[in-house]
Amino acid sequence: MKYDIIVIGSGPGGYIAAVRASQLGKKVAIIEKYSTLGGTCLNVGCIPSKALLDSAHHYYDAVHHFAEHGITVEKPTFDFGKMVERKANVVETTTGGIKYLMEKNSVDVFEGLGSFEDATHVKITKKDGSSEMIEGTNIIIATGSKPSSLPFIKVDKERIITSTEALKLKEVPKHLIVIGGGVIGLELGSVYARLGAEVTVIEYAPKITPTMDGDISKELLRVLKKQGINFNVSHGVTSVERNGNEISVKANDKKGQEVVFTGDYCLVSVGRKPYTEGLGLEKVGVKVNEKGQVEINNHLQTNVSNIYAIGDVVKGAMLAHKAEEEGVVVAEFIAGEKPHIDYNLIPGIVYTWPEVAAVGKTEEELIAAKINYKAGKFSMRALGRSRASGDIDGFVKVLADKKTDEILGVHMVGARVADLIMEAAVAMEFRASAEDLARICHGHPTYAEAVKEAAKAAWDGKPLNA
Repeated sequence: MKYDIIVIGSGPGGYIAAVRASQLGKKVAIIEKYSTLGGTCLNVGCIPSKALLDSAHHYYDAVHHFAEHGITVEKPTFDFGKMVERKANVVETTTGGIKYLMEKNSVDVFEGLGSFEDATHVKITKKDGSSEMIEGTNIIIATGSKPSSLPFIKVDKERIITSTEALKLKEVPKHLIVIGGGVIGLELGSVYARLGAEVTVIEYAPKITPTMDGDISKELLRVLKKQGINFNVSHGVTSVERNGNEISVKANDKKGQEVVFTGDYCLVSVGRKPYTEGLGLEKVGVKVNEKGQVEINNHLQTNVSNIYAIGDVVKGAMLAHKAEEEGVVVAEFIAGEKPHIDYNLIPGIVYTWPEVAAVGKTEEELIAAKINYKAGKFSMRALGRSRASGDIDGFVKVLADKKTDEILGVHMVGARVADLIMEAAVAMEFRASAEDLARICHGHPTYAEAVKEAAKAAWDGKPLNA
């Protein structure tokens, strides 16, 4: 069978590339080695983690916040099995939606492991050992990533686990040790902390969320500590050992002294790595770099001109929405259009509560690049909407060019900032100034007013409500 485009991998990047290519009149096939579509994000990543985060958030509110709203309930309890079951139902519905999209857009779906035979032929090996061959004028690699570990850690998937296993535990840990203070570790740590687990986070860097703006890291650390999560930054883990149901983690603190942590589960969340195993890239000569990422040019083409790569398998942030945009770009480029993607405007989000969101440059990046900038900051505590809902932690910070007033970066901690960040992204896409954002009439009372106020603080240093 011959196709205009073959997509290997059905995660957010892959399935969106397939849909867009079909919309543009291309005959498309998609190959997925698992029995459900959607890749890591929909099956064992973004979607199930948010489902558990929401369930845990409702319980936490019932325990800690209902009374202040005048709501009296008997001591709340939870059925963790039901939470996991609900999560599974959300995943099933969502992956079913991807299957529907494939049918709606006449995309042929093949289940099995896709591997290159040559630059235009892909072999599909099925679970029963049988195989078939399909041909594609263009091929898109969208095979995603898998959890990384450290060389000395043996992940047994029972007590020493990755994010995949953390989403389907049979019980709430008594003491969950999290290695890694990045997005995944903090989100899953939050799930179990809200449900009563003792949670200890060990981070090698001197701050959590190491790649985000320093003010974000400080505020999030403060808030999560208040919620009961323990943090140990500037700690380098040296060993992880299991003895029955007890896990022992050894680490050296910033003074070089050994510290030992013991718990019943250990979540290893030290990042993710590109997944290219079994693809047969060597058969076609597709180059990968020292990090295992497929090398690409500005059009997401590999060194083999009809083969493209997108998402976690290439350089850049490992984010579902980044993969989606790249999928659209490749489909449109193959169709002869002239798409673009601005990597500076891909938002980063942490779904703790309060949420964290950012787009553009951090203050540290502007300092390193010797760019003259000005900063405006506004506390969520000063908003009527925040006081009404009780979500007073956090702030919005706007960074703007000192001379031109163009917005260079926006960083937020607060309620619903995962959605709010897109106001900043839209403004920056059109190269708005801080004054532009400050002069837009915002609804009252809303969380979005913090963006207006922070923009005004950056523009003229005079927010109206602070």
